[in-house]
Amino acid sequence: MFYHVAAYRQLPVASVPLIVSVPSGNFGNLTAGIFAKRIGLPVARFIASTNSNDVVPEYLRTGKFLPRAATPTLSNAMDVGSPNNFPRLLDLCRGRLEYVQREIWGHGATDEETLNAMKFVHDRFGYLADPHTAVGILGWEAYRREHPEPAQGLVLATAHPAKFADVVTRAIGSAPPLPDRLAACLHRPKLSLAMSSLYDDFKQFLLAH
Repeated sequence: MFYHVAAYRQLPVASVPLIVSVPSGNFGNLTAGIFAKRIGLPVARFIASTNSNDVVPEYLRTGKFLPRAATPTLSNAMDVGSPNNFPRLLDLCRGRLEYVQREIWGHGATDEETLNAMKFVHDRFGYLADPHTAVGILGWEAYRREHPEPAQGLVLATAHPAKFADVVTRAIGSAPPLPDRLAACLHRPKLSLAMSSLYDDFKQFLLAH
């Protein structure tokens, strides 16, 4: 909830509806956004932006919730075929499809679309988006095409691109720079202690320390 409020406070004041695109896998972040709206955050609608694991966008289109095995994607933190926060979303919307549709619009993106969005955003704005954030951008762009009326879009960025250096390199041709704090950690000595996987050995280690 704090993420949503903090993001809202960074926006310029606007008289048009606020649409929030949330990169979604297990739907905890979007559920938190609904909670934030319930206590006063002025969001007109949320976008459930998913990768090809689009069981919730499919539900929003068809009214049928059909969980399935997750499909591996470049935005792998969102590879969830049966989001366990979905019952919470339903409960917040009184278990009725029309209420869920009033709160949430859905969109699923392919890996190719994700890579293209990462490159486009980098080339045009100089911004390095991780693949999950790129899925959120694609959700907002798709919403705008289907809803051309004036609106203010907010896309939640969910990870640092350095966590997905290989994907970023595929998208823009070069690896993202590491944050200074992370880069410094890589030069520190590794602190570890080898031990067996036996429970009794672990227990004795804990008791001795």
